[in-house]
Amino acid sequence: MDMMNVPELERIMLFEQARMAAEGEYLKNPTDVDNLTRWGGSLLELSQYGTMDESKKMLREAVSKLEEALSINPAKHEARWCLGNAYTANAFLNSNHDEAKILFDEAFQCFQRAVEESPESEHYLQSLAACAKAPDLHKEIHAQGGLGQAQQTLGGGPAASSSATGSAKKKSSDLTYDICGWVILAVGIITWIGMAKSQLPPPPAR
Repeated sequence: MDMMNVPELERIMLFEQARMAAEGEYLKNPTDVDNLTRWGGSLLELSQYGTMDESKKMLREAVSKLEEALSINPAKHEARWCLGNAYTANAFLNSNHDEAKILFDEAFQCFQRAVEESPESEHYLQSLAACAKAPDLHKEIHAQGGLGQAQQTLGGGPAASSSATGSAKKKSSDLTYDICGWVILAVGIITWIGMAKSQLPPPPAR
């Protein structure tokens, strides 16, 4: 807990509860596209914590659930957008630029399709525009040995920047937060919290 503040812990608990609720709902109705999307979104949010291997495992699971949702309803743009974010997060965690570029291309296609399905969404438009710049950001980050910095961010959030000293480290930290912006879905966090809360039982009376 020393590396994580109370809001972060609360957010982990929130999305873990949402994940568990979605898993339980899936047993009752495996074709519920909204539930599969919530499940994938919760896994995507949780992937920013833990070790690199744990993050990659959660991202793989998120991709699986979102692809399952899209196999049932290909027009589900929320799932398409989340899938784009999952591909992007996976790309940033991959140190091989050519392999990462393939994932960025898949992400771009997801964002483009989401925009086509819901052109009024600012989230989708922002993601599409940012995704075009992602390969260059990836190259710069990994040229600076940024994979370790990414792992620190995924595991501890602000802890990565609190330990940084000097201008070079500050630059790495700034770049790390660019990664973090993708992984935690900064532009859509309010939307996802709302979706997750809608699936949770009311808190007990104090």
